Amino acid sequence: MNTLLQVDFDYTGPFGDEMAAMLTDLAESINNEAGMIWKIWTENQQDKLGGGIYLFEDETTARAYLEMHSVRLNKMGIENIRGLVLAVNPLLSNINKGPIA
Repeated sequence: MNTLLQVDFDYTGPFGDEMAAMLTDLAESINNEAGMIWKIWTENQQDKLGGGIYLFEDETTARAYLEMHSVRLNKMGIENIRGLVLAVNPLLSNINKGPIA
């Protein structure tokens, strides 16, 4: 069953185009993660938050990614990482045009 992963963390920047330029290689590498279907990058400059919403093939790959990504973020000096692993209800999501496989 497809599984949604929501991650956010305290982040002071950069944001926008500068963030995109700095993290393009990371974004490209995420496409090769086991079970990853897609990611939406999120940012909130006012509240100083970064993160993302991911869709994985299953809970196992979502949880493995969260564990690996948390370690990677810690190595980048990022703390206060919050991750939620959520099941996707495909019947209701399809009614609302949710981008699920």
